[in-house]
Amino acid sequence: MVILIAEDNELILRTVQYKLIKAGHEVITTTNGKDAIEKLNTMDLDLIITDIMMPFASGIEVLSSIKKLEKKIPVIVLSNMGQEEVVIEAFDLGASDFMVKPFSPEELLLRVKRLTSNNISARAIPDRV
Repeated sequence: MVILIAEDNELILRTVQYKLIKAGHEVITTTNGKDAIEKLNTMDLDLIITDIMMPFASGIEVLSSIKKLEKKIPVIVLSNMGQEEVVIEAFDLGASDFMVKPFSPEELLLRVKRLTSNNISARAIPDRV
């Protein structure tokens, strides 16, 4: 599984990166939304974890790019308390899940596992004619 983490808080970014690598995932990181969108356009990603508020482009803009590209990539949105309207907008744009900061890295791993196992199952089942 190739997972992109877009998070401008270095401590959160490194903690999540460490946990995901330890769980056996390939992890790509960025600290801003513009780089996340570039990676989205050039790489095959299995999951994206994105913060809402980032420099150069927001998590909402990342979600909009996924929608425009018509990619079916599960996205976990990270947000601070008090951003309920933005979270609703994120779900409208196709977010799969969201977590409020601060969050438990173990809970994030469980959610990643749930979303990536669904993704693997969907790929493993051939289309019936």
